[in-house]
Amino acid sequence: MEEKGQLKRAFINATSGAISGGISRTVTSPLDVIKIRFQVQLEPTSQWASLRKDVSGNSKYTGMLQATKDILREEGLKGFWRGNVPALLMVMPYTAIQFTVLHQLKTLAAGSSKSEDHINLSPYLSYISGALAGCAATVGSYPFDLLRTILASQGEPKFYRNMRSAFVDIFKTRGIPGLYAGLTPTLVEIVPYAGLQFGTYDTFKRWMKAWNHLRSSNSSQGDEYISSFQLFICGLAAGTCAKAVCHPLDVVKKRFQIEGLQRHPRYGARLEHRAYRNMYDGLRRILLEEGWAGLYKGIVPSIVKAAPAGAVTFVAYEYTSDWLESILT
Repeated sequence: MEEKGQLKRAFINATSGAISGGISRTVTSPLDVIKIRFQVQLEPTSQWASLRKDVSGNSKYTGMLQATKDILREEGLKGFWRGNVPALLMVMPYTAIQFTVLHQLKTLAAGSSKSEDHINLSPYLSYISGALAGCAATVGSYPFDLLRTILASQGEPKFYRNMRSAFVDIFKTRGIPGLYAGLTPTLVEIVPYAGLQFGTYDTFKRWMKAWNHLRSSNSSQGDEYISSFQLFICGLAAGTCAKAVCHPLDVVKKRFQIEGLQRHPRYGARLEHRAYRNMYDGLRRILLEEGWAGLYKGIVPSIVKAAPAGAVTFVAYEYTSDWLESILT
C-alpha cells in the first residue's frame, strides 16, 4: 500500500509538473523569443549604446517595443512561437522531473510525504531541494533546450526548417557533445536559480500563511488558507528574484548554445564556434567587449517573462495537483 501511494504521488507530481510547465511556456513564449534575440545579439541592445562611437556594427534589436514590431513585421505572429515545440518537449519533462524530484527530496527532509508538512521546512532545505531538483531536470531535458534556443534565435531566412533538421545537423557536425553545448554554465546557473525560485516561493508562502493568520482573530486552519491570488503573487515574486540574480549566467549559456549558428547578416555579428573557452572566459569576454550591459542583455523581457511564468507554473501545479489527488483518491 505504501509503494502504491508513492507511485501515485510520483504520478501526480510528474503530471502536474508537465501540465503547469506546458501552460506557462506557451503563454510566455513571445517574451522568451524576444529575450533570446537580445541575449544572442553581440551588438548593443539599447538605442543609446548603439550610437556610441566605440561600438561597431548595427544593432538589429534596440528595445522591447522595437523588437516586437520587427519580429511581427518580418516573421508574422508565428515568429513569437518559434521554437515552441522543442521548448514544450523540453519544459514538460523538465518540470515533471523537477517537481517529482523536489517532492521526494522534501519528503526525505521532512520525514513526511504530505505537502502541508513541507511548507514548514527550513529555508536552507527548501533552497537545497530546489537546486538539486533543478539539476536533475536540466540534465534530463537539455538537448531540447538547446534546439529551442537555436530555432528561436535564427530569424529569417531560416537555416533550419524544423527541429529534426537542426538535430541532424548538430549531431553530424558536433556529435553528442554538441547537443549538450553550454551544459556547464546551465548547471551553474540552475543551482542558484532553482534554489532561489523554490526556496523563495516556500518562504513567501510561509509569510503569506502567517499574514493570513494575523489578519484573522481565529487561528483555525481555514483562516490560514492561501488563496489562488496569493499563490500567484508568491510565484510572481519568486520568479522575479531568481531571474534578476541569475540572468548573466543565462546570457553565457545562450552564447554557448548558438556558437557557429548560421544566421542572416542583418541579425548582427555571428558568434564563431568555440568563441569562448569556458564559462569564465565567456563572462570575461562579454564583460570586456560589451560591458556590464552585455551580461544583462534581455533582462527586461526576461523578468517580464519570468515573473508571470513562475506565477502560472506554481498556481497551475498546485491546482492540477489538488485536482488529480481528488480524482485518484
